[in-house]
Amino acid sequence: MSELLQSLPNWQPYGTPKYFGILILALLPIIIALFFRRRLPIYESLVSVAFITLMFGGAKYQQFFALLFYLVWQAIVVFAYQTYRQKADNKWVFFFSVLISLLPLIIVKVMPAVLGVNSLLGFLGISYLTFRSVTMIMEMRDGELKAVTFWPFFRFMNFMPTISSGPIDRFRRFNEDYLNPPSRDVYLSMIEKAVWSLMLGAFYKFIMAHIFGDILLPKAQQFALHAGGLFNWQTLLVMYAYGFYLFFDFAGYSLFAIGISYLMGIKTPTNFNKPFIARDLKDFWNRWHMSLSFWFRDFVFMRLVYIMMKRKIFKNRNTTSSVAYLLNMTLMGFWHGVTWYYIAYGVFHGVGLIINDWWVRRKKTINKTRKKNGQPLLPDNKWTHALGIFITFNVVMLSLLLFSGFLDQLWFHHFPK
Repeated sequence: MSELLQSLPNWQPYGTPKYFGILILALLPIIIALFFRRRLPIYESLVSVAFITLMFGGAKYQQFFALLFYLVWQAIVVFAYQTYRQKADNKWVFFFSVLISLLPLIIVKVMPAVLGVNSLLGFLGISYLTFRSVTMIMEMRDGELKAVTFWPFFRFMNFMPTISSGPIDRFRRFNEDYLNPPSRDVYLSMIEKAVWSLMLGAFYKFIMAHIFGDILLPKAQQFALHAGGLFNWQTLLVMYAYGFYLFFDFAGYSLFAIGISYLMGIKTPTNFNKPFIARDLKDFWNRWHMSLSFWFRDFVFMRLVYIMMKRKIFKNRNTTSSVAYLLNMTLMGFWHGVTWYYIAYGVFHGVGLIINDWWVRRKKTINKTRKKNGQPLLPDNKWTHALGIFITFNVVMLSLLLFSGFLDQLWFHHFPK
């Protein structure tokens, strides 16, 4: 088996025009069947397995075995908890099940930071598969998910278009799409959206991301490192080049995944919605990596708020939400990796959201007082809106500079000649 995997090519998802050509040809029977409102479950599974296998072919063959181990692990955890939940509901069993489901990801994230080596359990997409399995356990606890069988679980976990980097979907929404193929008119509109997503994704990833990431960013980094110091104006070039590169690269990938999903009759959620025109940080997180931010909002932030309010940890609701913001975003930082700059990125946004909420409340108080005194309200027009966009854009870019890890190189690993 190992020799066979090593002999296969290593195809990174959506990496080359050749990949798209072969993928579209493989999807043609699925597209034709959906045109007649039919599913080809066995063929769809074979296509997903084939492209996932090629994703881990060649030098990355060990990741294929890590994926197999991971799927068995998650199947045992999810179905064991489902069996238990049908009979009882102990919160500690729930917490333990979530922890066991998270354990492979925790090991993969922590080992490089603690031991300096990558875990053999790691593979491309482990974070996004973990979101899927943990969501199922949480929805089983909430009583929203009651009867999951093996094949729908396997189909959901191994859905090829989104397996490596999302967008993050949820089982009930995905399964409803799968079990109810769209009508012909609806599917034709889905194909139209798929074509647009693939074209826009190609523009983002192969043109814009190439310009910012391959041409501008290396030169900006070279200039900034040569200048040295804690900060220099050349680092601003790095900040903007990296920020735009990250957006176009990730948004392009997400558009590819959405386009292929739509061709397969699955309305995978949107991941980016013009994030750089956000008026404030809260608006930004409703536009940036939306499937991730909504997941943390629903399954971390809201639960933290509920627990703290139920136990009356803080008397003030604003204090409760502020602590929840900070914990939620710090956890998101840890999810990206156990390095100081990822964690600082999470804390940065946690503090930013606290300040954002404070200002919204403060503005309401000021306007209430001014209205009572017969004074005009604080201005809220196109100019203040533009100012909000400008400030938010630059705050976000600063946070992405932190996220990039370049400051770590500039401050701690740069030794000028």
